[in-house]
Amino acid sequence: MDKAASRKRGIVFRVLTVLALVLLGAAYFQPGWWVSLTAPNYPEATFPQGIRILFHMDSVQNGCDIRSSTEVEETEALDCVHEMDTINHYVGMYPIASGGPVEKAFSPFLFAMIGVMALAFITPGRWPRVAVSVVGYGAVAVWMTLAVWGDNGVGLHTTNYLKGMVVSLGQDSGDDVADQNLNPIVRALKESLAESEAAKTETLAAADDRAALIANLKANYEIDQSKLAADQRAPWTGSIMQVFRWHYAKSLARWFNEPERNDPLVATMTTVAKVLYWAVLAVMLFATFAALSAGRIFYWVLILVPMAVPVGFLAEYAGWLWWYGHSLNAMGAFTLKPFMPTVFGDGKVAQFTTHSYPALGFGLMVAASVLFALAALIRRKQLRLAGDAAAAM
Repeated sequence: MDKAASRKRGIVFRVLTVLALVLLGAAYFQPGWWVSLTAPNYPEATFPQGIRILFHMDSVQNGCDIRSSTEVEETEALDCVHEMDTINHYVGMYPIASGGPVEKAFSPFLFAMIGVMALAFITPGRWPRVAVSVVGYGAVAVWMTLAVWGDNGVGLHTTNYLKGMVVSLGQDSGDDVADQNLNPIVRALKESLAESEAAKTETLAAADDRAALIANLKANYEIDQSKLAADQRAPWTGSIMQVFRWHYAKSLARWFNEPERNDPLVATMTTVAKVLYWAVLAVMLFATFAALSAGRIFYWVLILVPMAVPVGFLAEYAGWLWWYGHSLNAMGAFTLKPFMPTVFGDGKVAQFTTHSYPALGFGLMVAASVLFALAALIRRKQLRLAGDAAAAM
């Protein structure tokens, strides 16, 4: 074996893997896909992007920008998440927040686990590779456990996740939650009086203020709990498991308050979340075993999983679109037969034209997958030429 050539291959595949990791990390914070609705009653002059939303790994965000116009001065973009929810509910479709609740809740831990896999893949030597695995997966396990089960664990999630939850409630972080429950006439009068005040208070939090977002979620949760019988109430813990379960139930019931239909869905997603928690721990344990020897077939799991991220994202996206189109509620104002929404390209639903295309995040995922694949091929050649010495490499 040519040691110089082997060292060169070792450097190249490690550099490619690190570059792929950077791209994958960037993809997490970028929208992976976007969807837009256009229709005659949403003219392009007023809605240049249509009703547009962005699918991130951890949330669904508003895709509408502030319109630039000489006729009307806008200071705030249209809330297109709420607008699309409103449109969809007329045909019996559940709110956007109802899709992928478990995936969004566990997304940072899954990406962190994938990152540790890639780092273990490039670590030279059996025991250094095992050490990276134990430390890395151990950190992910502690973080995930504290977030999923611990008090105020939701605060260990991303700001986008919190923001997405608040936005799906039809609010922003600065809204007074108590005001949302007032009679509309009383609320309008209160808002009018507030606007007439000479001096404005500066108590409203910025949209990305984590403390304000969590406080908003807590206030909404406690209002909902106050409507239950005393023996059915549960105090706020702020764990991801509690917040995700409550928020999912609230999302399902936003337009269609049917406990007999919604409660089983909540129970199913809660079970899925619990199973996924233990599954992630099991996968990390297996990945530690896979790191023992570069000569074993299991070693390749460490790079195959990161390579599969864009495929997994697309499968999840298509699967949830299928669920939306095949879980139409009879309480909708209009009746549609179950259908498959457009995954990629342009489609037509009633008078609306749908546009569904990959965004920057998906491109970054695909680029990362290509680099991971190249790194795997170079590493495979290096190990093949190493012969019996491959097990210790």
